[in-house]
Amino acid sequence: MSKRVPASTRTRKRIEELMDGRTGAADARSELVKLATRLLLEEAGEAEARDAVGREYYRHGDGRGHRNGYRTARLRSAEGAIEFAVPQVRGLRGWRSQVREALSGRTEELERLAIEMYARGLSVRDIECAFTDRRGQCRLTRTAVSELTERLWSDYQAFASRDLSAHRVLYLFVDGIAERVHLGQPREPVLAAWAITASGQKVLLGLAPAAKEDTASCRDFLRDLKARGLQDPLLVATDGAPALIRAAEEVLPRSLRQRCLAHKIRNLQQKVPEERWREVKAQAFAAYTAGSPAVARLLREEFVARFERELPSATACFLEDFEAAIAHLRVPIAHRRAVRTTNLLERLFGEERRRTKVIPHAFGERAVLKLMYASLLRASAGWRRLLVSEFELRQLEELRNDLDQEFKQRTTASVSVASRHRIYSKDGT
Repeated sequence: MSKRVPASTRTRKRIEELMDGRTGAADARSELVKLATRLLLEEAGEAEARDAVGREYYRHGDGRGHRNGYRTARLRSAEGAIEFAVPQVRGLRGWRSQVREALSGRTEELERLAIEMYARGLSVRDIECAFTDRRGQCRLTRTAVSELTERLWSDYQAFASRDLSAHRVLYLFVDGIAERVHLGQPREPVLAAWAITASGQKVLLGLAPAAKEDTASCRDFLRDLKARGLQDPLLVATDGAPALIRAAEEVLPRSLRQRCLAHKIRNLQQKVPEERWREVKAQAFAAYTAGSPAVARLLREEFVARFERELPSATACFLEDFEAAIAHLRVPIAHRRAVRTTNLLERLFGEERRRTKVIPHAFGERAVLKLMYASLLRASAGWRRLLVSEFELRQLEELRNDLDQEFKQRTTASVSVASRHRIYSKDGT
């Protein structure tokens, strides 16, 4: 990238590369803290320089002064030394960067503020506090503060419309959480999707509000992912929400559908007396995590024979959507634990919900989406990759061929049934 490009733009590019797994950073979380701090300082400095010269980058002005490149400054932090670019201005006698002077002794506060930019959205009051000097004077203009608070929204919009075709997705996970997206209205669902790619990388793909948790909204969410280049994954994991299940089957018909086992086990526990739970759980889990689908079906029959008479409601819950609960048994053994639940998003939603309790003003669609996007983005930087060997890739390719063949057979059977119905209707026999 050209040196004539603003320093903050170059730093933002490095953050994007970090999120896409292209930097090879050993400690992604630490690097994110440093880059986020650097970006915050550079954007604040550039806003200060813009206000000083009275014009945007590369715009001609009235001779009040002009930009003269950058000099490198260094900030000590708990994550190590952070270098950042400080804009230089010529033509204004005695001009010095007040932003830089306000930083003395405030590195811990700046680190907290910078990571909050990616972890919960930016608070105007927090920004003003961080750039206030010892005399109580804020070194940023209100305009600059407002611009910083809106930057994360722009990041979210770019994220929500980016091309996904470069990701070769193996496994897709979709889940939702109810949030107070509109003031004075009941909580509404916000849907999120992440994936494991052929390289083993875990990638956040989508985050969007839904008018309500119905099939149409879930279908539109998945269709948007496909319109942006998502190919049918081998497996898509959801909880037991009927709308998500129907949408996944309609939009991703070539994919296995995995019922989240964590949700399934919790549902089953509600049907079983406490004193019998350990026994029932062991039998159910043995079936759900068997060595193969064939063995799982044998263990299913044993479960029914053992508990059907005593615990009919628990048996019905166990049998409900059983094939989806064991779909993960068709993928390589080393991958099954990673793909049989939506737990990763569940944990992140729990962290995000904890933060919304701390930020009571974070209501409204833009604020909530900024918060959720930032929380998920921050967490995704620390996601561990799934190891995918060449042998496993060959196994997955065979599974892809099997699934395509099964889809073709289902389609042919459906067409045949429809044709018979038309003939019957026409002949009346």
